Amino acid sequence: MTLHRVTRFAFALGLLACPAIARAQAFGLNEIGSCALARGFATTGAPCDDASSIYWNPGAIPKTKGLTALAGVAAISLGGGFTQDTTLKSYDLDVSTEWVPHLFANYRTSGSLAYGLGVYVPYGLTSQWRDDFPGRFAALKASLHTIYVQPNISYALNDDWSVGLGPVFGFSSVELVQSVDLSQQKTPAGPTFGQLGIPKRTEFARATLKGNTTALGVNLGIHGRINTSWEVGARFLSSMYFKYDDADATFQQIPTGLVLAANNPIGAPGGTPVDALLAPQFASGGALTAQKVKTRIMHPAQIQFGVGYNGFQNTTVSVDYAWVGWQSFKELPVDFQGGATDKLLFENYNNTSALRLGVEHRYTGGAAIRAGVAATASAAPDVTVTPLLPEQDRAYGSIGGRYPINKTLAVDGAFSHIFTPGRRGRIDERTSPAQTADQLNSGAYSLHANIFSISLRASL
Repeated sequence: MTLHRVTRFAFALGLLACPAIARAQAFGLNEIGSCALARGFATTGAPCDDASSIYWNPGAIPKTKGLTALAGVAAISLGGGFTQDTTLKSYDLDVSTEWVPHLFANYRTSGSLAYGLGVYVPYGLTSQWRDDFPGRFAALKASLHTIYVQPNISYALNDDWSVGLGPVFGFSSVELVQSVDLSQQKTPAGPTFGQLGIPKRTEFARATLKGNTTALGVNLGIHGRINTSWEVGARFLSSMYFKYDDADATFQQIPTGLVLAANNPIGAPGGTPVDALLAPQFASGGALTAQKVKTRIMHPAQIQFGVGYNGFQNTTVSVDYAWVGWQSFKELPVDFQGGATDKLLFENYNNTSALRLGVEHRYTGGAAIRAGVAATASAAPDVTVTPLLPEQDRAYGSIGGRYPINKTLAVDGAFSHIFTPGRRGRIDERTSPAQTADQLNSGAYSLHANIFSISLRASL
């Protein structure tokens, strides 16, 4: 029996959409440092006084000489679901709390140089639904974890201006778990099982894909003080092209318990178990045996610039603008190495912009309180709001602060809530770029998140 191409392409959609699983613009993450989170990520023109500037502005040289280090984690709790138009039934996301670490160290010499190292997670997280979700044929679980490691060097051009850059080494892994629909598969006689009366979204297989790879990029920035009250900065993080050339695809048969009726179009005896007809596809030589697959995912470029105002006593107000080149996530190829036909998938993401506003007030002794807001546009068009990411416009509201433990150590904390308006989306695959949102979207997605972050800062 030859299965329909939908089965063999099942991983294609999932793998390519797998990056779209995070809680920031498309699959981007901003939760890098508790100070930055508390200030609404407005930290490029007025960097936080810690080593996280290696990411937020690699050109910002540390204020004090010697070694500064920052280590911490952000806990992201995601909630949301999908309400189907035809049944009005709601299906909840089933995502565990994700823990996103960050680690930075920066050393300023007695001269004009500073050397640093940053380890952070700018893209990733996980999307997961329960087994009864009708969109599980697009994705039951999808996971992307990308870690950037960035050595950095910054140089003070004079007392007011500095520049810096660092190569970025990216390490990325993906995992997808996806159901396969029996109704779309062809029988030996030609008709699909759907034409034999098998209902749509009858699960007969569960597919899992895992892969990892590396890529190279660069992060660079500039920072300067115009006068005692105003400072400015800008940074550029390059795109990184991740090629998953050795991913593994495996398939598990899921019993349906169905039997064929008498006088069926394929000529099998009445009462023949459908599962027995499908079993050879999971055996050696079948279409659903383990195989390799190749694909490519572009992590887009980022540009951010901002200004900071220090004219209020012990207070900094900062405003940033951020741009992300999500248009690179447009058409993505998948090449199966086990005989399955290649696939080209359509995502058609748009470039996005974000506005960020933060404020920090410092007290005698080193304590500080912070607050921030941010608003960002959705990267996905109306036709690409899917179970992997119910992408929509969002706003952040953040608070936090710093508490000094002693002269060497201080702890930073932050809380942020993500607000979204909800958005219509689809649970079925897009098989042609000509298909529209009106043709495919079949319900409404909701999405929200709470983020807690804590960091330990050390100065030596």
